Amino acid sequence: MAADFERMYDEWLLKQAEGEGNPRRKELLERGPGHGTVEFLRQIWVPAIGNLDDLHAELEVRDYHGGCRYIDLAYCPGGAKGAIEIHGYASHARDLDTRRFKDLCWRHSLLGLEGWTLLHVAFLSIREEPERCRQLVLAFVGRFLSYAASAEELSWLEEETLRYARRRLAPFGAGELAGHLRVTDRHARTVLHTLARRELLEVASGTQRYRTYRMKGRGKANGTQRP
Repeated sequence: MAADFERMYDEWLLKQAEGEGNPRRKELLERGPGHGTVEFLRQIWVPAIGNLDDLHAELEVRDYHGGCRYIDLAYCPGGAKGAIEIHGYASHARDLDTRRFKDLCWRHSLLGLEGWTLLHVAFLSIREEPERCRQLVLAFVGRFLSYAASAEELSWLEEETLRYARRRLAPFGAGELAGHLRVTDRHARTVLHTLARRELLEVASGTQRYRTYRMKGRGKANGTQRP
């Protein structure tokens, strides 16, 4: 597994550096992401998601003040704007002086105004709470399913079902979904079957007759396998 990650990571980083025309970002890519970012990818992202698709390291963005900001990891499936920031305790808490603290607040506010969804991860959590971090990543990725599945032309019931599934850490059945959507159990079951067929949800339990569902990939983060 370690060798697989190293190969995947090296290919991912090399591809970005070779195709980068911005000298500053190219320099950052050749230097490589920080230790915390690499460990986040190794311990959290890849075990939860299984690949590094749509992730961009040290992506340069312009803020409202005309300045350049470099995002640790940008997640951009289908044009979505997700920003992942890895925070070490020494650099972001204990040793943060007033100027850097103000700049950090500006950074987060300006990225938010530019439409970025921010995910902040403490390096201590990567080491001490990996399973919780993987659940957080799955919920984060789930917010962008509508971009990745834009060609699916989801109905409002299907979109609301995906939002409901993202908020649920435990699998759920048609009866629970029916109560949330205020439709019949039969209608809810049809919606669930459709989303599972499109591979936007996965079956959590049941063989001959599907019973419970969850976000696709969420079982992997819990260390369980699909029945």
